[in-house]
Formats: sequence, C-alpha cells, structure tokens
Amino acid sequence: MTIKEMKNVHKAIIGFVLVSVVMFGYACNDRSPDQKSKQPNVLWIVMDDVGTEVPFFGHKISTPNIDRLIKEGTIFRQAFVTAPVCSPARSAMITGMYQTTIGAHNHVSSRGEHHIQLPDYVKMVPQIFRENGYYVTNGDYPIVGDGLGKADYNFEWDESIYDGNDWRKRKPGQPFFAQIQLLGGKNRDKRSQLQHAIHELGSSTGLDSLLIPPYYPKDSVILQDWADYMDCIRYTDKQIGEILDRLKEDGELDNTLIILMGDNGVSHARGKQFLYDEGIKVLFVARGPGIEQGKVREDMIEHIDMAPISLAAVGIQIPEWMQGKDVFSKEYIPREYVYGARDRCGETADRIRSVRSDRYKYIRNFYPDRPHLQPSNYKDSKKIIQRLRELHDQGKLAPVQEALLFAERRPEEELYDLLNDPYEMVNLAQDNSYGKVLQAFRNQLTTWSKETHDPDPESFEIYTLEMKNQWERTPGEKARERVARNIEEYKKWMQERATNQ
Repeated sequence: MTIKEMKNVHKAIIGFVLVSVVMFGYACNDRSPDQKSKQPNVLWIVMDDVGTEVPFFGHKISTPNIDRLIKEGTIFRQAFVTAPVCSPARSAMITGMYQTTIGAHNHVSSRGEHHIQLPDYVKMVPQIFRENGYYVTNGDYPIVGDGLGKADYNFEWDESIYDGNDWRKRKPGQPFFAQIQLLGGKNRDKRSQLQHAIHELGSSTGLDSLLIPPYYPKDSVILQDWADYMDCIRYTDKQIGEILDRLKEDGELDNTLIILMGDNGVSHARGKQFLYDEGIKVLFVARGPGIEQGKVREDMIEHIDMAPISLAAVGIQIPEWMQGKDVFSKEYIPREYVYGARDRCGETADRIRSVRSDRYKYIRNFYPDRPHLQPSNYKDSKKIIQRLRELHDQGKLAPVQEALLFAERRPEEELYDLLNDPYEMVNLAQDNSYGKVLQAFRNQLTTWSKETHDPDPESFEIYTLEMKNQWERTPGEKARERVARNIEEYKKWMQERATNQ
C-alpha cells in the first residue's frame, strides 16, 4: 500500500468514527432530526391561567390558530400540570422536575430573605440548550424593550441563562430555544387589558353560548366573567397566529418544535390553586419536525414532559435525573397515574395532593379543618369570589354549590369516578363499595411521595420569612391590611395545629 493510499484509508476511518459518534448521540434519543437539515428550533408558548376552554373540548368560540396547531400537530386530551398555580408549575416546567422534589412547591417563594437553591444535580432547561449552542430567549408578547418575559421560578437563578427576549437577535444560522409568555386568562384581570382585547377582536362573547361547570350559579356576574374569559382565549388565539406568522416570515415555522400549553386552569373558585380537573387539566399541543399531524393522544401526560420532549427533539441527551418523560419516544410507556400538589399560595397555607388515573381521581386534604375557600387576598380580591360569597350569605346558592364551595370543613379524602362524574361533584371516599379503589390510590400516593421526596410542610419560621416579602410586595393599603390579617390568622392556626399534634 502506498503512502497516499494509507492516508486515504486513515481519513476514511476518522470520518467513519466522527459520523458514528454523532449518530450515537442522536441514538440516545430515538427521535433524531434529519441530518441533512439544520438543527431544529424549540418554541414554548405558555399561556397564563388557561385550562381546556377551547373548541376541541366543546367550548363555542372561534380559535382558528389553536385549531391549526391541533390539525398540524398532536394534541393530548389528558394533559395535566403538576401544580395548579403559576410559580410552582413554571418551576417544574423549567426543570422537568416535580416542584415538590426541588423544593419549589410554595407559590411565590425565594423572593425575599428566604432563599431556595436548586439541588446541585438539577439544571434549568435553558442552561442545557445554551450549553449545546442554542440562542436562548424568554419574552412576553408583544415584545417591549429588552426585558425578559415572565419567569416566576421559586428558587435562586441567574438571568444570564437567557440571551435576550427575541430569537431574531441570534447569529445567522444559530438555532434557538425560545419561551413566549402570553397573559391568557389574566387579560381579564385589568379592565383596560380586557377592553383592548375586545377592541382587537371586534366583538365579545355572548352569554348564551357559555359552557360552565354546574357547581357555579348562572348568575349575571359569574356569567359575564366567564364570557370575559372566553374573550381572553380568543385574543390569545389571535396572538398565537401572529407568532406563527413571525416564524413563517423568518423561514423557521417548519423547522421549529412548537409546544403550546396553559400553566394552570382557569382562575375560579374550583380551578386555579385546586387539584380538581378545572385547576390542573390544560391544553397541550405539539407541532413541528417529527410530530405526527392531526393526532389526538388519549394517554395522560404531565407538563414536566415538556423538557425531555424538547431535548429529545433536537438530539440532546435527556439527563437521568429528569422526572419528565419523552412521550414521543418509541420506548415510552404510558403513565397509569398523574400527580398533583398544591401547597401555600401567597399567604394561604395549605397542603393538598392528588393522584389521577383514566378513571378515578383521589385527593388528600391534609388540613381538612379548614374551608375550601380559605382567606386569600388573591382570591378574595376577585369579583367572582366576592359574588359567590354574597350569594352564599343571601342563601341563593343551590345545595350542591353550597356543599362544594362553602362547607366549613373539607373531607380528609376525596374520590371521584371521572367516567360518571367528570365535574368531580360526588365524593365516593365514604362509599364502602369503593374501598379497594380508595386503598389502591392511598398506596399510590404514599409510594409517589416517598419516591419523589415530597417535603414536609413549610415551617412556621420559613412562613414568617416568606410572609415579610409577601406583605411588602402587595400593592395598595387595603390589600396590605387584608394580607396582614390573613397572615396573623394562619400563624395562629399553625401554632394551634402544632400544639394539638
């Protein structure tokens, strides 16, 4: 063999090794992108306070852009967040971990004197993408200035993990991982925002077309708020269309994995902050390279699956510590159960856990001596809650509405047959004929709590530190007075509980 021939053989061997290494990296995730195309982008569109109130789930409004994503992608009929409120849900989302495992389960934490650190082995998803050459952004929409979009993570983190708020500022040819935050249902929190949304839409939703749960009265205030919420969904859909147009203008639409998700259910008396389906079941749609079009998936997923889905889609190895699953993997085994955890929300101390299967929902209330609608500045400042309290005081609620919303105590355990009782109104926990089912779900919760290291309740000392910040960040003198009263009530209750145990 000549020297020239030996050099050619040497080059061939090196080339083979390099190709093998690249292919092995993608083989670790069995959904490899096309080697001939440029690296796919990933876009998360996260909607505040949006559950399943869209036409796919039977609601009579027009959402052409959400419908388009469903038609061109895969929708999960049974998608659930692991926490029914913004900051714990987003803390879980950005790590692919249960918020309870990483200590980020109490809503609005680590903002003052008390600091929460992520476990050493956990990395935030933007960090992982950035380390793999991606331009990483987080922006509100529409983009205004250079500020980052809503993060709301309940732990210490460095804003430098994001390169900016707009993927268009990246280097030519560089792939991006982007988060876009939409106000969603929160567009109705301020009258000016809602009026702007309706002006942009050119019309408002009529009261006669609403589909509301039967545990809410068909009162004019309640109905109008629900109609306003439908307008928020319609406006959000309009924004989604604009984002899709932006991707198309950039020539990136078909090279981008898009995941559209609500961060928790509708903000209402049994929705946001609670573990009924109204609070934890959300819209979850994926569209892009490698995603089957027009597919409706019936298996249950958790929103922490966003992280491994996204990493696998671009060939990045999924960390072993990540609790979410790549539900598009050929090796994925569908879950039998999904889990939920609600802990302190603002000043309102609580601890609730849930286990859900296709057929049943089990809820454990650890503080059954407290009412469903505990004192809460956030909840009690909303007109819908104020109106429900007025109707309660006037004796104008139906018996089932009274029982579900205003009972002085909560049951320690709740069990619902979701096939026959989708609105979770008939508690079967005391029905002896469901004893085996109840015990099976108790065992499942015990196993999950142990395996995921579900932490103890927040201590009195840490609650005190967190409440100092909670009071300071509350705007308005009357609201601060209400928060202060609530804090003192919860402290008294916590001390009494500790004494009685």
